[in-house]
Amino acid sequence: MSAAGGQSWGRYPRATQQLAPVTDRAALLPAVDGLMLPHGNGRSYGDSCLNPDGTLLMARSLDRFIAFDPATGVVRCEAGVTLAEIIELALPQGWFLPVTPGTRYATVGGAIANDVHGKNHHRAGSFGHHVRALELLRSDGQRIELDGNDGTGRFAATVGGLGLTGFITWAELQLRRVPGPWIETESIRFDSLDDFFALSRDSAAGFEYTVAWIDCLATGKQLGRGHFLRGDHARGDPRAATPSAMPRRSIPFVPPVSMVNGLTLRPFNTLYYWRQPARRKRHLSHYQSYFYPLDGINDWNRMYGPGGFLQHQCVLPPAAARDATAALLSEISRSGRGSFLAVLKEFGDAPAPGMLSFPRPGTTLALDFPNTGPDLFRMLERLDRIVAEAGGAVYPAKDARMSGALFRQAFPAWEAFSQHIDPRFSSGFWRRVME
Repeated sequence: MSAAGGQSWGRYPRATQQLAPVTDRAALLPAVDGLMLPHGNGRSYGDSCLNPDGTLLMARSLDRFIAFDPATGVVRCEAGVTLAEIIELALPQGWFLPVTPGTRYATVGGAIANDVHGKNHHRAGSFGHHVRALELLRSDGQRIELDGNDGTGRFAATVGGLGLTGFITWAELQLRRVPGPWIETESIRFDSLDDFFALSRDSAAGFEYTVAWIDCLATGKQLGRGHFLRGDHARGDPRAATPSAMPRRSIPFVPPVSMVNGLTLRPFNTLYYWRQPARRKRHLSHYQSYFYPLDGINDWNRMYGPGGFLQHQCVLPPAAARDATAALLSEISRSGRGSFLAVLKEFGDAPAPGMLSFPRPGTTLALDFPNTGPDLFRMLERLDRIVAEAGGAVYPAKDARMSGALFRQAFPAWEAFSQHIDPRFSSGFWRRVME
């Protein structure tokens, strides 16, 4: 066990904590003093994956497959297996992840703990909907095998439970059949927020994957303009050669100032909006470039400079979504801060599998902001007020600073959830929102 300074993918905040590797799923958890927290590949953005002055149980070494049935697409693996490793095993045999977030470097345990979602929530729900079973190792040595029929509520507490209910040793997932590694996509340039909602409504029934990039600096009649991307799996030999899993480019060092700033944002957003001359463009995309464009840049989080960045991802209920999204974009545009990565999508109606699952019916908006200090935090508080007044929620896996009041309002099952927390497990996030 060693002491180390730690940070999440957003590189904010930083924490000093002990690191204890877990290498054998059949063994007891390491004997440590104080509070513990499971840690996968460190792709959460805020402090839900940090345990200041405590111990992180490093699970990435639990990277073995236990079983895979190529006839049914059922895979059982240890919690430290990454989504990329599942794809590498399953895609040549005609199977793919039923739900995937924007990085393939997340671990299975982390995907469950954050109940991650993707571009097909309106069709497939969240990651937790496809977890058939898992094993939870508690700090007292108790091993519990859980599935969706668990009558105690512990499965629902563990899915989306931020790693607080115990240590996931293995999980069994149901993959989905696909014809190959290709996605047939259509990119549609649209002019306003109302156009987005019309496109999203019209695309939900006919396309599995839907999402939009938004020019968050646009104002007036152009507020909410962007590109709508929709797609479906396309035919192609699943055994065909695929692009390398290794990033093609990298950011080798942390620049002294953020590369995302007032000088770069507006021209980037304008050029990106006009990047395709035609209003509609259809093409065939490889799954890596379609689902994981940022994975092609190693250490892309460094581009935000020494202060790191904060993401604000919220979900807004359907009745308030249009006006609240407009209010959020107007506030961001007025601030002049903006974001390269402004993503807008509508979730489907699938009931949440976890007590603290973030996806729910409504519209989700996600933006990254370089950490410029108090002024940014004040703007994020203004965004939070808009979300709270709309009856929405902020995503814990992406959060580093929301108030406990907003968390408890947005996740009313927190009290029932807290009954399932392992008494030796905690995180910086949980202690912050429970203050």
